Amino acid sequence: MIRTLFSHGEADYREAKMEARRQGISLAEFLRRAVRLALPPRARTGRAWMRYAGVVASGDSNASRSVDRVVYQRPRP
Repeated sequence: MIRTLFSHGEADYREAKMEARRQGISLAEFLRRAVRLALPPRARTGRAWMRYAGVVASGDSNASRSVDRVVYQRPRP
């Protein structure tokens, strides 16, 4: 793990410290999680395309039934 130092406002520090306490974690862990959330997702699985899953709408209100039909080879109702 790499240590780093950065400056921030007093109000932000107090709020971050209170939120960390509310979550039951250290301020350092709270800040690590905040940074992780602010960064783009990593493709740990080798399937970078998965980060886009669910982003595009098909416009088909029956899409879930269509998917079930294709995936599970169910006949049309």
